[in-house]
Amino acid sequence: MARVTLKNLRHSYMPDPQGPDDFALKGLDVTWRDGGAYALLGPSGCGKSTLLNIISGLLTPSEGAILFDDEDVTQMTPDERHISQVFQFPVVYDTMTVRNNLAFPLKNRGVAPDRIKARVDEIAEMLEVTEMLDVRASNLSPDNKQKISMGRGLVRDDVNVIMFDEPLTVIDPHLKWKLRSKLKELHQRIKLTMIYVTHDQTEALTFADEVVVMQDGEVVQIGTPVELFERPQHTFVGHFIGSPGMNVLPCDAQGSHAIFEGHKVALEGAVTGHGGEVRLGIRPEHVRIGETGLPAQVIKISDVGRHFVVEVQIGESRLKVIVEGTAPTQGETVNVSFIPEKTRVYRNGWIATEVPK
Repeated sequence: MARVTLKNLRHSYMPDPQGPDDFALKGLDVTWRDGGAYALLGPSGCGKSTLLNIISGLLTPSEGAILFDDEDVTQMTPDERHISQVFQFPVVYDTMTVRNNLAFPLKNRGVAPDRIKARVDEIAEMLEVTEMLDVRASNLSPDNKQKISMGRGLVRDDVNVIMFDEPLTVIDPHLKWKLRSKLKELHQRIKLTMIYVTHDQTEALTFADEVVVMQDGEVVQIGTPVELFERPQHTFVGHFIGSPGMNVLPCDAQGSHAIFEGHKVALEGAVTGHGGEVRLGIRPEHVRIGETGLPAQVIKISDVGRHFVVEVQIGESRLKVIVEGTAPTQGETVNVSFIPEKTRVYRNGWIATEVPK
């Protein structure tokens, strides 16, 4: 196991990059503690896979350094780094049995036969595939093949980091939850440093102790799932995390208030900074429909089972409200209010209200 540190990491696929737009990664400084479970979360093209390949040693960064504990591994090969990686598609040998697939990484490294058997049996029990050990991999379902692929990543006990590159992409939706839960359980048992790359917020938030949210080659926020949901540091985080995402509305700032569609709205704290594009940010969960508040017209109602997502219009702005219980009717005029301690202003995308004391 190892603590993983990225120091001013930048990477460009161009031979002579001239500016920030030429870099796939734009100066990352991140530390993942030894034994933690982490997720890299972001849309396609944000730099997740580039970063994963740099950590694993498949790619050398244009600038910066990668440290495992205090050792600089930037120029080391993947084998020298003692990395295990699980990919989107199961990496198994169809002609081999499950037992031989799990044993293969250990046999390649000359591990003693008795140690191989003990380790294979241990991992098979963790993954609940003991009864399949003598079955050919070609006869397995896709989810069990991916289990074996995960097992090949877990079977070595000399690894510094295990990395998962969207490992549930090819798994049926009804099986994803089961494999996610199994992976979380495995981490709690073996306490290896794990980094999980995904564009799926549910996968990231249910697996990781901390999530690194990326956009356009930059880290926009690192935090626990609760921190990312409760206080997004950037409007992108608010949009990307949550279903539906955070309402981001045009406004003006004034002291500890925002002026939204001509109405004064209380905020979590005083507004900081000057100039730039100012927006009001409030999650649908933190908007209320009641007897008092801003007059709004109900435009659309969606029944999602657990609750209703109600879209309302206030002046020129539309926003979404999550309603438990009875929903209003379409076309109805209602009053909408915001929970002040959950309402904040963003300037040029970044949070611009003081942390409440």
